[in-house]
Amino acid sequence: MIRHIVAVRLRKDVTPERKRALFAAIAALKTSVPNVLDYHGGPNVSVEPHVMHGFDDGFWFDFPDEAARDAYLVHPTHQAAGAALVEAAEGGIDGIVVMDFKL
Repeated sequence: MIRHIVAVRLRKDVTPERKRALFAAIAALKTSVPNVLDYHGGPNVSVEPHVMHGFDDGFWFDFPDEAARDAYLVHPTHQAAGAALVEAAEGGIDGIVVMDFKL
């Protein structure tokens, strides 16, 4: 199984409504992209703000294997949600960190 983890540092001018819409679109990927096993997301509740570096939100998707993850990455619905997230992130793509782990 592959866990695809994304941490996001949103721009300060992103409204709460825009943030809700962004994360609703991301959550909807669980049902619109084939082979997504699970999704979780929300605010970072770490008690270590000195190492959060402003990455206040995040989410992850679980996939059965690398092929499913790779298909997700190029899926048009993911591409659209990802582009919107990059647009809202502080510094564009620099406001997003992605890590994938084999479980």
